[in-house]
Amino acid sequence: VQLQASGGGLVQAGDSLTLSCVASGRTFADYSIGWFRQAPGKEREFVAALHWSRIDTYYADSVKGRFTISRDNAKNTAYLQMNSLKPEDTAIYYCAADEKAGVYDGKYYATSGIYDYWGQGTQVTVSS
Repeated sequence: VQLQASGGGLVQAGDSLTLSCVASGRTFADYSIGWFRQAPGKEREFVAALHWSRIDTYYADSVKGRFTISRDNAKNTAYLQMNSLKPEDTAIYYCAADEKAGVYDGKYYATSGIYDYWGQGTQVTVSS
């Protein structure tokens, strides 16, 4: 499957932004989706994940209550709604897909190595 992330941009602190991740190539509904980000000089970190069943969601503590992950299987698209953005949210955001069909816990989905496919990333810059 191919993933294409978009929707990044330059915003001010407190603003909102919605990232999209469009998938192509296989049945999108079978995949769990994760969003990760990488700031300059830092390692890639987990942001949010949504199980393929659309029942379970997982968030990093740093974004909990501000970010919302969702998906529209009919559009083969996952979203990351980001509210109350902070300068520390500045990073390249990546979407990823996990094709394994099991049910795992949040720690599993927060691990970048479990994802089978990655998008190219979209830059989010939050000015103070």
